[in-house]
Formats: sequence, structure tokens, C-alpha cells
Amino acid sequence: QVQLVESGGGLVQPGGSLRLSCAASGFTFSSYAMNWFRQAPGKERELVAVNLAGGRTTWADSVKGRFTISRDSAKNTVYLQMNSLKPEDTAVYYCNINLNGNQYWGQGTQVTVSS
Repeated sequence: QVQLVESGGGLVQPGGSLRLSCAASGFTFSSYAMNWFRQAPGKERELVAVNLAGGRTTWADSVKGRFTISRDSAKNTVYLQMNSLKPEDTAVYYCNINLNGNQYWGQGTQVTVSS
């Protein structure tokens, strides 16, 4: 059974940093791209990053240069390091995988950037 569990969200001041984690199980973690999405209040869910199995990552323009991704294959976990956070980064962040045509989502973790 595929499971994705996010953690690490919280309240941070503008300019601050947070690291989100997504712990994965139920599939061969190292073989699949892992995606991060976010959804702000009243807005559609948007793609933040796609981290390919080979390591290359593509980013939304809105976060490029501020966010980074890393993987720990021993822990089946992908991390989203978010720096220089802005109020417009406030959203629920979700990790996602497309596994053989099926979409799987975590429960999401709230990130609030506010002074």
C-alpha cells in the first residue's frame, strides 16, 4: 500500500526557512519521481517541484533559487528545503507520486509565512 506522510510545516516569519519531509512507503522509492505541490487558500493546487529518480529537479518559477530538494534513500524520504520564505508561499504543501498512472497524495502540511 502506497503511503506518503508529510511533516515539518509551521509558522515562520518572512525571510525564514523550513524543511518539509515526505516519508514514502509501499513502492520502490529510488525508482520514481517525487513531486511537491502546494495549495493556497482560494487557489488551485500548483506544482512546486518535480524531483526525478536520477536526481534532476524542475522548479516552478516562483520558488526557483529559494527551494531545494534532497532524498535519503535509506529512509525513503524526500525533503523540501525552503529558504527566503515569502508570505505568498503560505499554503498546504503536498507530496505526490504518479505510480503507473495512479496519483497518490500525502495528507499535506501547512506552511504559514507571516510576521
